[in-house]
Amino acid sequence: MHRCLVLPSLILLLLASGLAPAAERAVPETEPAAGAPDRIALWPEGQVPGESGPATVPHVIERSTDPALPDRYIDNVSAPYLVVYRPARPNGSALLVVPGGGYQRIVLDKEGTALVPAFVEQGGVTLFVLRYRLPAGRSDRQAALADAQRAMRVIRADAARWQIDPARVGVMGFSAGGHVAARLSNGFDVPVYPHRDAIDALSARPDVALLIYPVIDMGTHAHTGSRTRLLGPHADVALQQQFSMQGQVRIDTPPTFLVHAQDDNVVPVHNSLVYYQALLRAGVSTEMHLFPSGGHGFGVRIPAGLTVAQWPGLALRWIPSRHTEPARHD
Repeated sequence: MHRCLVLPSLILLLLASGLAPAAERAVPETEPAAGAPDRIALWPEGQVPGESGPATVPHVIERSTDPALPDRYIDNVSAPYLVVYRPARPNGSALLVVPGGGYQRIVLDKEGTALVPAFVEQGGVTLFVLRYRLPAGRSDRQAALADAQRAMRVIRADAARWQIDPARVGVMGFSAGGHVAARLSNGFDVPVYPHRDAIDALSARPDVALLIYPVIDMGTHAHTGSRTRLLGPHADVALQQQFSMQGQVRIDTPPTFLVHAQDDNVVPVHNSLVYYQALLRAGVSTEMHLFPSGGHGFGVRIPAGLTVAQWPGLALRWIPSRHTEPARHD
């Protein structure tokens, strides 16, 4: 038999047997339906700032072939929302979680649902995981910041319902989501959308910030994909500096916890280093943990034996220690 006939036959056989690599597949039904108690719309329907026309239908894509280790992402979000994970015994604190994805997509499991055992079930923290607007197709570079500000206000507005203390609401961001979280930390009071209701009178300042392998710098040490998607392919120096978070730290930036691996070849560890130095210069309370191995995007799915696996426990001990400091919401 000719080789040109054998190969297609072999591929068909592998597909039929399930041995071939599975393609990414759409799984929109895995998201809570609109109106579900664990899904919170950030704005009333049709009132998302800067958006016109009916809301787009988000794409939810599964990349994993292992049902025990889902690895979904979402994009095409024009009506941002939160998904809530509540502990059986809430300790009164909450985190707005901003997953990464290079400003191209939003990772839902590695930096979302996988956090639940450590932070929700063991730590008693209520998690609000954000589905935010991405830069593609938008001229407004502040859409993600607007979503993060509104999310903090929405969480505080309904704190009693979630059994949380509105003065114990922090933000935790990963990779490009860490850039969004840093933007919120330094720009919580920047007017990036028109306030429209009583919720917008509340503070958007996080009480603490946890930045895990964050994108910080938009210059020499930038993650080029994040920079290009957010700022465009020809961002000048002034624009790069505006969105480089080490230059935006202020005295009322919230206490910050940083985690990075030294062998991260996607978002260089320099990003956390320069941010840590900027926090010190501003007199902001900060704690940084650098680990020799872990690469990028490890979340909490970390191979046995790596010391970076300690970070969730360190974070859970750090959060209450920072909440003893006076809250600053001015």
